Amino acid sequence: MTSSQPMAANDPGRLRAGASKQGGGNGIALLVIASCQLMVVLDITIVNIALPHIQSSLHFSTTSLSWVINAYTLTFGGLLLLGGRAGDILGRRRVFISGVLLFVLASLLGGLAQNSGQLLAARALQGVGGAIASPTALALITTTFTEGPARNRAFGVFAAVSAGGGAIGLLAGGMLVEWLDWRWVLYVNVPIGLAIALATPRHIKESERHPGRFDLMGALTSTLGMALLVYGFIRAAQDGWRDAITLASFGAAVVLLVVFILTERRSKQPITPLKMFADRNRAGTYGIMLSLAAAIFGMFFFLTLFVQNVLGFSPLLAGLAFLPVSAVIAVGAGVASQLLPKYGPKPFMVIGAILAAAGLSWLTLTDIHSTYLGSVLGPMLVFSLGMGMEFVSLTLMAVSGVPTHETGAASGLLNATQQVGGSLGLSILVTVFGTASRNEAKDQVPQFLAQATPAERVRFEQTGQLPPPWADQVLTSGVSAAFVAAAAFTVVATVIALLAIQVRPSDLENLQGKPGAAAVAAPEPAGAFAAADATDGPATAPAGGGTVTKAPRRSSGRWWYVAAGAVTAAVTALFAFLNARRKNGPTR
Repeated sequence: MTSSQPMAANDPGRLRAGASKQGGGNGIALLVIASCQLMVVLDITIVNIALPHIQSSLHFSTTSLSWVINAYTLTFGGLLLLGGRAGDILGRRRVFISGVLLFVLASLLGGLAQNSGQLLAARALQGVGGAIASPTALALITTTFTEGPARNRAFGVFAAVSAGGGAIGLLAGGMLVEWLDWRWVLYVNVPIGLAIALATPRHIKESERHPGRFDLMGALTSTLGMALLVYGFIRAAQDGWRDAITLASFGAAVVLLVVFILTERRSKQPITPLKMFADRNRAGTYGIMLSLAAAIFGMFFFLTLFVQNVLGFSPLLAGLAFLPVSAVIAVGAGVASQLLPKYGPKPFMVIGAILAAAGLSWLTLTDIHSTYLGSVLGPMLVFSLGMGMEFVSLTLMAVSGVPTHETGAASGLLNATQQVGGSLGLSILVTVFGTASRNEAKDQVPQFLAQATPAERVRFEQTGQLPPPWADQVLTSGVSAAFVAAAAFTVVATVIALLAIQVRPSDLENLQGKPGAAAVAAPEPAGAFAAADATDGPATAPAGGGTVTKAPRRSSGRWWYVAAGAVTAAVTALFAFLNARRKNGPTR
């Protein structure tokens, strides 16, 4: 098959030395595996908070700054399924350690980067390491824990880490940038990764190798094709649509993606099983994820710039400002998981996308006079509520009608779709941002020159940069336009949900006990997105395959106590910190 997950589902117990003994050894093994997943998930949000300081330090333009995110997510998403295949063929523990060490090396190189090119190369290498380590980490759970409650609990921890890693990254990123330096958001991976690599051989057994073939052509053509497509959009934002390199990038991307499709159709062991798209519901699910990922990545990218550069939030305060997102996503996920058995996933897909569109549309009203409490918090909460509903439903639909031994491939493909969709969508939003900000700058420059002192005019002629509030107006205009485009992506997701998804609540009976899609596809972009609760509701069950068991249903009250407590704590902290003294934003 295409990743380690299906293989793990078929033969959870095939180890050279057998699974490690239950008890303390397994506890340490789970700590090692969960720490790896935390490191990989955390690396997106922790870097997001540092973006304004990275931009200032390494002299990125706002459009090229998106590559700090895209370089990681493109290689991670493009090579994710190949990483799972490598674990099956070469041995999961061996591949897991290799991925972790590569991630550590890339993090060190990124922290030492002296220019933008070095940082982007390191971020791309980080994505490769993450794509190798993450799917094998999940597969190691199936070979380390015996089927039943122990494995279910392990998958629950894995999914919780995937969900909570984003929130931890927001706080950790804010503290590291505020108290140390932006480079520490990368350095922090080095001791964690080395500890994981050293502990793995002692506490995790190697898995049996399985015969198979690497679909290198499929992996490379898809990853390079998407990278060139993203580059074309970002290049267009800077140099226009008629630029020769822009057109060449788009042309080469089309050729590579066509070669990718032809390769996958002919391959006996394709890295991307195209048959997964034959089912209408599943194809619609991937389309919705592709569209929503664009909106999610865009919202966090541009809001990070807005709250630090325009509102003047410090990195730590910016991290705290995003915390309610994680709490409200938990509320939305709780609502959906409780009501899915009765109403089915389609209503929540539609309602979730509409709420996301409403939140993004609300954000388009921000201007240089906006405040966090008056113009940012409300839209974020509406958007997050919709996302919580969406990801539970999407994860459930990703495994709908899929044989048990192919569930890992289906849910892994959902994760890859999210990463690639986020990268592609962010590049499109950056193009919109660039066009809108350039047009606004044409209006602001004459106004500035009419009011500027001689010294300010000389500085502008030397740097070409407007000072506040003119620069704030240019940035805000571009951000608002990007939010309009992001809202359009959510409208596309709404239309797909209405037209493509055709599943009844009664169909969910066949999905009870589907292997742990939540853990496989737990979204990782810019917040804590738990695709589904790994031990509750219709989307859950043992992720290792074998005998299908119906997941136990917990009382709904616990969900609400936890969610309400999280929301209350987050909002209380925000009110306290928002009244504290703000620091100036990064130097423009």
